[in-house]
Order: sequence, then C-alpha cells, then structure tokens
Amino acid sequence: MSDLSLTILAETANDAQAVERLHERTFGPGRFVLSAYRLREHVDHRLDLSFTARIGTLLVGSVRQLPITIGDTPALLLGPLTVEPPFRGRGVGRALLDRALKDAKAKGHRLVLLVGDEAYYSRVGFKMIPKGRVKMPGPVDYARLLVAELVDGAFADVSGAIRPDWSMAR
Repeated sequence: MSDLSLTILAETANDAQAVERLHERTFGPGRFVLSAYRLREHVDHRLDLSFTARIGTLLVGSVRQLPITIGDTPALLLGPLTVEPPFRGRGVGRALLDRALKDAKAKGHRLVLLVGDEAYYSRVGFKMIPKGRVKMPGPVDYARLLVAELVDGAFADVSGAIRPDWSMAR
C-alpha cells in the first residue's frame, strides 16, 4: 500500500448512496438473489462495525457487518466486502477485513460468518463450517460458508439456523 494513502473509517449514514453504487458496480443486480441478502432484508448493518476505504475523497472499498444468530448464539455476518476493480490487489480488502474483525472483537463479539472464498478469507482466520452444523436461508454453497472465532472455542458448541438477529429488526 506504499503508493496509496488509504483511510479506513467507520461507515456513516452519509456513505449509504456511495456504498450502494459501489455494490451495484462490483456485484450487479444479481446480488439481491444471494442467500446473504435474505439475511440483510430485515436487519440493518451496524455502522459502527462497517467501514469504508478511501484514497483522498474517492471511495475505493467497503465492508459491512450485520447482527445475526446461529441457533440462539449471537454472531455477525460480514459482507459484502468489495473493492473497486482498479484498486484490487493493493491491500484495500485486507485493510477493511482487519479493521472490521478488530473492532468486532473489541466490542465483545465472538463469531463472524461470511459466504466467500476460503483461500482468500483463511488468511484472516476464517474456516469452513463443518457440514450439517448450520442451516442458511435460500440456496447456498456450504463449502463457501465460513466462520471466524474472535474468541478461541467460541464456535465449539454452536449449531442451528442462521437468521437475522430479530432484536435488531427495523
């Protein structure tokens, strides 16, 4: 990242339109049919645990986290994580991930789930969830359903349906 002056900041309500345009450019309209979006339909992401990446005033990346439960266990769902294509491979995504996980842990969260590529996300501690432990709404490739323990052993006895944290519903 030596050639870029990157700033990672907590997302604000004023960032919403720019972040949505970024998602539209990078994921397209098909993003709304993904299983993770079923969880996002009723519960807003946590602004204090969602971040933007900027170079100067240019938004180049974003990561969001929202409250979910796995059975009765509280957790966070990380995503979407996206970086503008010209800025990929320069550490922007990693900087967003590091900040999101660090702040989640600092605020007492124990588990973070996501749907993504294990080869990429394993670098920051995500592991594939053992088959049959959880059930996600909608079609999902369970080989891409990953969990990170922010506290050692936090996922040991966790199982069940993944759903929005209804206590945080709009």
